[in-house]
Amino acid sequence: MCLQRHDFNVAMKVLQEGNGHNPNSAECSLAFLGLDQILVILQFLPVQSLIAFGLTCKRFKEIAEGDSLWAFICVREWGSRAVHSWPKHGKERGGWKWVYRQMLMLKAGSWRKVEQGGVSPAPRASHSLCTVAGNLIVFGGGCQGGRHLDDTWVASLPTEISEGIVWQRSNLGSPSGRFGQSCTVVNDAIVLFGGINDQGARQCDTWIKSGLSSGNMHDSPVWELVDVVKSPPPRGAHAGCCGGDGRVVIFGGIGTELNRFCDTWVLDLAESPLIWHEVITPVSPPARSGHTMTWIGGRRMILFGGRGIRFEVLNDVWLLNMEGTFPQWVELRPCEQPLHDRPTPRAGHSATPIFGGRILIFGGEDARRSRKGDAWVLDPRAGVQVGCESSCMSSYTQKPLIEEKMAPRFWKKLKQLGQLPSRRSFHGACALDSGHSILVFGGMVDGELLPGVATGLGFDAEMHMLQLVPCCK
Repeated sequence: MCLQRHDFNVAMKVLQEGNGHNPNSAECSLAFLGLDQILVILQFLPVQSLIAFGLTCKRFKEIAEGDSLWAFICVREWGSRAVHSWPKHGKERGGWKWVYRQMLMLKAGSWRKVEQGGVSPAPRASHSLCTVAGNLIVFGGGCQGGRHLDDTWVASLPTEISEGIVWQRSNLGSPSGRFGQSCTVVNDAIVLFGGINDQGARQCDTWIKSGLSSGNMHDSPVWELVDVVKSPPPRGAHAGCCGGDGRVVIFGGIGTELNRFCDTWVLDLAESPLIWHEVITPVSPPARSGHTMTWIGGRRMILFGGRGIRFEVLNDVWLLNMEGTFPQWVELRPCEQPLHDRPTPRAGHSATPIFGGRILIFGGEDARRSRKGDAWVLDPRAGVQVGCESSCMSSYTQKPLIEEKMAPRFWKKLKQLGQLPSRRSFHGACALDSGHSILVFGGMVDGELLPGVATGLGFDAEMHMLQLVPCCK
């Protein structure tokens, strides 16, 4: 079905030449194209345009409804791993277009508790949890009594997570104890920056744990303190993520004077010597802490929520676009979506990338520090820039005119099934390779679930997996 680029160019030329003011001219020109040539054009079209094409005539509808075409579209939009690991109930029922609709709608997720064996990390919050090269890694965090932790734990991810995981503590050296640090996966390395120790001191050191692709967790590389020429001011409770092309980006956090930052910094691991560069933009999100940043591909990142300078919690969404010469922060909002149909303001939540460039928001806490247990899916491609009438993402139009169910939504609340975890905040979360499952570990939970805790808060050590599944009607 896939033709050479020359065939695609020829087919597009015929289509463009015939697509004049006469509404029948495009159809007449397309009539001279072979089926393979039409299919290769359709493979490059946005889904909305593909549906519109199928409404023009009976013959084009049959072509646009082809099962092999929608199998290609599924892989193009969601990725091969996500498609092949998705439950195939929809394919058996209605073909690949039905699978596409299921994966687009994402109405439900099923929780299960993951067994961790006899020896596992102690209860904690504000720690780091990430996956790299088939391994799951936990570092640091805070625990009961306000104490920090300085331990690193590694577990090899099994093929089937229902088998449970086996933790081993790494004894090859770790950064000093801290919580509220950022840990960012870049290729086969983890880059740690900042954090707060149990004396309240903010850190500004940079550590790298590299060479993790060896796959031997028993010979895990040590953490290495990196000598950087320039660093951001000391801070904790900031957010960091991959910035694409071997870069790490951080934003915000709490400084030594308990001030909240609104600055953006980038570290390029290809530079020598290493240096943190401050990114200057015309506008930026307001200062905050306890927020999240999530890489969505290329050099684009999404910031969500957090706690502001007046201790208010937030639920705004910002896009950092570093694709061009001049980086730019823009605020995104949903288009014609009710105010109640979005997550309430929060801090200490998790924001995990899932397939299709989307982000799964889970948990957090409100202004009264009450823990949350809801889950939301954010699709940045459906957002519009504040003060602008058009979408920031060119893949979709602002107002879907065709097949409402095939149009993405900026926010969507996820129906949660299975063994739901307790409400929590400042937990760790990371995605599995397929992009349709996430792992959640630790965090702070409400005291009524742990009545023996006098402070009304408890630190958790459970691990849970949320798998995105087709929603049963």
